[in-house]
Amino acid sequence: MAGNVKVFMLMAALTALVMALGWMLGGSGGALIALVIAGGMNFFSYWNSDKMVLRQQGAVELSPRQGPELYAMTARLAERAQMPMPKLYLLPTEQPNAFATGRNPENSAVAVTQGLLNHLSAEELEGVIAHELAHIKHRDTLTMTITATMAGAIAMMGNMMLFAGSREGRGGMIGGIIAMILAPMAAMMVQMAISRAREYEADATGAQICGKPRALASALQRIAGAAGRSVNLPAEKNPAAAAMFIINPLHAMRADRLFTTHPPTEERIARLMAMEGGSPSGPRQAAAPSRIPRAGTRSRAPWGRG
Repeated sequence: MAGNVKVFMLMAALTALVMALGWMLGGSGGALIALVIAGGMNFFSYWNSDKMVLRQQGAVELSPRQGPELYAMTARLAERAQMPMPKLYLLPTEQPNAFATGRNPENSAVAVTQGLLNHLSAEELEGVIAHELAHIKHRDTLTMTITATMAGAIAMMGNMMLFAGSREGRGGMIGGIIAMILAPMAAMMVQMAISRAREYEADATGAQICGKPRALASALQRIAGAAGRSVNLPAEKNPAAAAMFIINPLHAMRADRLFTTHPPTEERIARLMAMEGGSPSGPRQAAAPSRIPRAGTRSRAPWGRG
């Protein structure tokens, strides 16, 4: 119930922002039109935002034949978490990362990057999958997908206001420039409205699901270290979706720390190690590269057999 209230409050805040932009564009009539558009966006986002985010990130659905070991691992963890098996997707980028999406556990998906499969050991990968299953179990994914879709739309409307303001919108050119600046900032604040505590909760629940807090801590340390050294082009083109990833995928993640929805990785690792009663011992030996293929290629062992 609390999760649903949070979603509805978020949708109401986004609707109010869209109406404000509509009022700047065409007064009360523009606000009414914007309200209708916002209602349609909210309805569309509820049913389709997960598909849009997966498409924006260039995700390719994996079949059990393409990734039998990954499927078996996810199915085992989903059964342990007492939840349905989600769909699995592959993101063709070398930056190690992952995210979950979907409006409920029955309609959910977990997406992992090629880099994640290349750089993590089996235990670390298990910890990451468990973390994403925790987001699905907590129903965080609906909030995250709607936020990513609506925040991106609001940022685009802000850019449109620059041109509208120069012609007939309220505030003229100055109003358009203000809207262009403030709308993306408001979209960023909406993302921050998703409590950073959800990551701590997903870490804790994920560690319980896989039973290996140290493995998840090691995975977070490895992902954070690699994310700052590589560029995730789909994420850079759609920064509104950055909050969905287990680690901030944007290349300038250090500069974005003030506004990121992710808590400090060091604190997340410390909390996980406290669950195990130890201290981090540093990343483990790099895992052998995964053989899950890129889109359009045939599957090969060990992750898939074509």
